[in-house]
Amino acid sequence: MDVGTAVTLDPEKAYEIVDGQPEEKEMAGARHGRVIMRLGARLEMHVEQHQLGGIYSPATTFQIGRNERLPALAFVSAARMPEGGEPEGIWPIAPDLAIEVISPNDLWEKVQSKVQEYFAAGVRQVWLVSWQQHTVSIYDSPTHVTILTGDDTLTSPVLLPDFSCRVSDIFQRSTRG
Repeated sequence: MDVGTAVTLDPEKAYEIVDGQPEEKEMAGARHGRVIMRLGARLEMHVEQHQLGGIYSPATTFQIGRNERLPALAFVSAARMPEGGEPEGIWPIAPDLAIEVISPNDLWEKVQSKVQEYFAAGVRQVWLVSWQQHTVSIYDSPTHVTILTGDDTLTSPVLLPDFSCRVSDIFQRSTRG
């Protein structure tokens, strides 16, 4: 953050640092959080079982170029883990995989700008998850995107060998029973 800037931040909110300034990361609600947890749980189980690295929650800050970002979920491969394990504070590296769950208030231009930023910082793949559209857009580069829906299978053979999850499973609603 800019040294000369005196800003009081609400400790109850999450902020990304963009161009040296705090930018509030909107908390999008229960459905948004449920999608993150459904996908995150599946990823965590797979990554842990196969000792591929680590899955990180939206509470984890990554240094993405000049900015500090909080992806909804992130994966760092075992090969890139520091000798002493994860840092206590901000990850000084970009994750291998950054996953953003789009909230209803996200501006498309900002989301696309973030995709560009992730790749410029060395992220190898970006997933944009839209619970409104029930899609997962897999970016292998800023210009190569595959959009998955419904019964399509979400995979990432290079980063997460043998991981698979039906897209519709991520978006199942919790119901009262």
